[in-house]
Amino acid sequence: MFYTEKTDNDCGPIYIREKGKLRCVNEAVRIEDTPSGRSKPFRLFGRGFSVQLRIESEVRASTSTKRKEHFVFTYNEEGSLRYSVKSLFNISLLFIAENVQHVDSLMGFPEQMAERLFVAAEAKQKFSDPENGSRALQLFSEAYGDLVLKSLCLRNRFLLVSEKLEEIKVFHGLQSLDLFGCKLGDSHEILQHLCSEALSSLIQLFLGDNNISNRGLQKLTAPARVMKRGLANLQLLDLSYNPISEEAVGYLSCFPNLRGLDISETNMELTTSLHQVLHNKLGFVHSEVLLQDFCHSHCKTQGWAEQIINQWETHILELSKLKTDLQREKTDALRFYGRHKFVRDTLKNKRKRTLDSGIGVSSDSGPPEKRPSSSSITVEDWDLLNSY
Repeated sequence: MFYTEKTDNDCGPIYIREKGKLRCVNEAVRIEDTPSGRSKPFRLFGRGFSVQLRIESEVRASTSTKRKEHFVFTYNEEGSLRYSVKSLFNISLLFIAENVQHVDSLMGFPEQMAERLFVAAEAKQKFSDPENGSRALQLFSEAYGDLVLKSLCLRNRFLLVSEKLEEIKVFHGLQSLDLFGCKLGDSHEILQHLCSEALSSLIQLFLGDNNISNRGLQKLTAPARVMKRGLANLQLLDLSYNPISEEAVGYLSCFPNLRGLDISETNMELTTSLHQVLHNKLGFVHSEVLLQDFCHSHCKTQGWAEQIINQWETHILELSKLKTDLQREKTDALRFYGRHKFVRDTLKNKRKRTLDSGIGVSSDSGPPEKRPSSSSITVEDWDLLNSY
């Protein structure tokens, strides 16, 4: 809101632009007209002119919070707090990180700048946002591929695979994927994703101990066998500890670059015929010792998103522990009430046996026992009173 206060002091000439031309809205005071003959100091606005901006309190609070990010606060040798303004580049980087979900594409954006932008977005927990987290990850993955995540190790982390499947599908350019012991079976959704274009760069794939049968392997290799699509660059494949037979070897001939295969602890018997089939169809020879390429120590998560995967796992473990604790409390409560009922039934049966045995017993040496009064409180009455 703008307002002016009328003062006795005259202002200098004021011009406004109308239709591209300047027009004077007040006449300049000439020197001859002044009593003293001296010119008055030029003042564009009167002394009483002021400006008041009306800003909502919520907007003001959020704006002041964001503006604090533009400063770097430090202490000098005397212990006084000092601050300096961040560079325009850092301020712009924070702004883009805060609104990364609204960016259309990062194609062509320099990798060094993109890594700093990724770190800034991670610090603001943009990838943990349930609504925009997947979109933000996809934005980086489509532009930078294996720089975001080159290797992903999910060995024995079946909970992580189930809970974060949609986020895992976002990563493009993976070269190594370890799904050993993830309880996939023959119909898991991720098996269909393995032959998609998003994982065409995959070189190493570990699917051991997943209860995959011949049928599951047939479905996995169908896109590569029929449409020549998916896993074209696959070189190492681990199928150990799965119930597959010699028939499954025929499904693997669709991988032209395959140079290593682990089929230990399967239903295949290492016979001469199996050696002949592997040699004729795949060009493989049997190795008596485990190849170093199939050693688990070589598999680890690598890329910009490494910390994000660790955060997912920590969060899921906390949720799993919480569910376990709630289930344990429920079980303990059931056991408690079960014991109470057991004790109550035991007391009722003991009381009944005592009354039954007292009815048929008589003694001449002492006075006769007093018969229980009809007004005495029974066990059922006590239970009723305790229930209130």
